[in-house]
Amino acid sequence: MTSQEKLLGKTLKNKHIAVGLDPDLSKIPGFLHSEDNPILQFNKIIIDCTEKYAASYKLNFAFYEKYGIEGMETLFQTIEYIPEDMLVIADAKRGDIGNTSQMYAASVFDYFRADAVTLHAYMGEDSIAPFLNYHDKISYILALTSNKGSNDFEKLKMDDGSYLYQKVIKKTLEWNQFNNCGIVFGATNETELEENIGSFGSLNVLLPGIGAQGGNLERVVNAFKLVDKDNFLINVSRSLLYKDNSREFARASRNEIISLNEEIERILNP
Repeated sequence: MTSQEKLLGKTLKNKHIAVGLDPDLSKIPGFLHSEDNPILQFNKIIIDCTEKYAASYKLNFAFYEKYGIEGMETLFQTIEYIPEDMLVIADAKRGDIGNTSQMYAASVFDYFRADAVTLHAYMGEDSIAPFLNYHDKISYILALTSNKGSNDFEKLKMDDGSYLYQKVIKKTLEWNQFNNCGIVFGATNETELEENIGSFGSLNVLLPGIGAQGGNLERVVNAFKLVDKDNFLINVSRSLLYKDNSREFARASRNEIISLNEEIERILNP
């Protein structure tokens, strides 16, 4: 099953939540700290309680790299535990000169066996090409991110009146020859999303920023509804992972993703 088929299979069922498996040892319930691998156990419980309701899982590599070899082993074991039909996004934000990117692509897709990856295109096409050569995978390229620093470069105005992030979207469309490209568009940029969504074409869209970062779920989903698109994923991490810090945290996380799905369904099909 290709990554595109996994994604399509979920979105056709109106599943749009990407569960961000970004575990913070200081935030996971205390009773798990007695486990041999508290983070892996936490991840497994989150996967078990959300897999029926999630569209994908997104793993931010930094939250595992922090713990060195043990952390990378936990990352690998977590990916192995995720059901085969579920899209796995490696949130690694790679992008380097061609031969280095080739090694990064092999790591993400061949070793960790992720279905998709996040990339930045600052160094141009040759830094992205090694990932795009994996035609059955999805490359999500950073367009407009949800952090305040996006104003530093992404929203710079060009001589022709367009913004840099719009140039990235246009270039990503050119690279999308095998329908394996997507963009990352921060959900905190609701106005920019509404103004630019018509230019996304067939690009898959990954939207961080809902929940703890303050993005408005209704405005984001409505933007896609108005252009009759459903190829989007909304990443939710902290507000779902740490909904509860007791032994009942799995139930709280499950209820949260069910609630999010119901809200999305209400907006799409009132």
